[in-house]
Amino acid sequence: MKYVPIPIAMLEVGRPLPIDIWSDTGQLLLKKGQPVVSEQHRDKLHAFNASSTPGDAMAWQRAYERMVHEMLRDGVDVQTIAQAPMPSRIREVDYVAGTALSGGWPDLQDVLRGILYQGGLAINPLSRLDGMARTVLKLLEADPDDALFRLFQMLGDNSLGYCSTHALLTGTISLLTADKLGLDPSVRRSLLDAALTQNIGMARDQDSLSRQNAAPTEWQRQLIADHAGRSADTLHKLGLEDEDTLDLVRWHHKPLHPEALPRNRMARRVLATADGFVAKMAARKSRTPMPAISAAKSIFAAAEGEAATVGGAMATSTGFYPPGTYVLLVNGDTAVVAQRGARANAPWVIPVMDKNSMPVTVYTCRDTHDPAWALVTPLNFQSVKVSVSADRVQRARARIPKA
Repeated sequence: MKYVPIPIAMLEVGRPLPIDIWSDTGQLLLKKGQPVVSEQHRDKLHAFNASSTPGDAMAWQRAYERMVHEMLRDGVDVQTIAQAPMPSRIREVDYVAGTALSGGWPDLQDVLRGILYQGGLAINPLSRLDGMARTVLKLLEADPDDALFRLFQMLGDNSLGYCSTHALLTGTISLLTADKLGLDPSVRRSLLDAALTQNIGMARDQDSLSRQNAAPTEWQRQLIADHAGRSADTLHKLGLEDEDTLDLVRWHHKPLHPEALPRNRMARRVLATADGFVAKMAARKSRTPMPAISAAKSIFAAAEGEAATVGGAMATSTGFYPPGTYVLLVNGDTAVVAQRGARANAPWVIPVMDKNSMPVTVYTCRDTHDPAWALVTPLNFQSVKVSVSADRVQRARARIPKA
């Protein structure tokens, strides 16, 4: 049998283990229910390359992801979550294959967060990332507007954690931009894999920074400066061998670096631009997030050559007012953008709050190209105090006349 290494550093001394622990050669080291009794005991587990069966490994990983989700939901501080050990209980549902990806974009976010938080200690991450990437490609192909809608809505909810939402949205925007630029289809998968994992070297700290009131400390600035290389090294140690993905991750903040692979130059520009674009629109306690059109102008306005080409393709791909973001209409209504329009500056929207700040209960798509429903200005997520149903938005979109 092939055994899967366990995250020994995340085992808490004295807590019973929920699975049998084996050496990588098949020797039983600890039975289910027994604890790690001391740091010396932990060292012995290291010496024997403590492992588990693949089924136990996957179930334990799902239990960890659920634990992190519940802690975030309950408002637990990110630093506390970062220090949380592996759970001592696994539910039966954690052993059901496929459960982790059955919920669409929100579930992808949960699974990815767990992998990114564990970093180099993640259990069997490459096969899970592969399944995740395939699901992203499938969902994006089926309905790109729904993908953008759900991910931008997640970006506006800081309680969900930032690192995995950032990764999924950056990957989605990168893929749409690559298609608009006509990049070789073979680039798509490496570009997506890199977007999902580019910050694995600082995922927990990325979430901490998103909730921090003060400016980054000197140590945090150094971490930000070093994280691309750390992420590439972490992925390599986890067994990732794809040269293009590692190249994109390592140089995603320095797309023109002389040591980078020449064949990935345009893909690196796409990833770097999408990374910055999403970051500027993300909620922060230390600053107000930018609307998409402002973020686009701040990145693309002075761009020339390749950078301008990438910026233009990205703005066209997402629209100046992407699905999932909010706008003020000429009649005073607040609306959520439901679908990209024929023009980047004229999306389809759904009024969700009238000029008197009363919720609109019937979802109806409106074309902002129509002067009666013209768009006046984008709005920040924080200024909209109404809950929006993504499923109801999707049903309303189905009633938009086909072009």
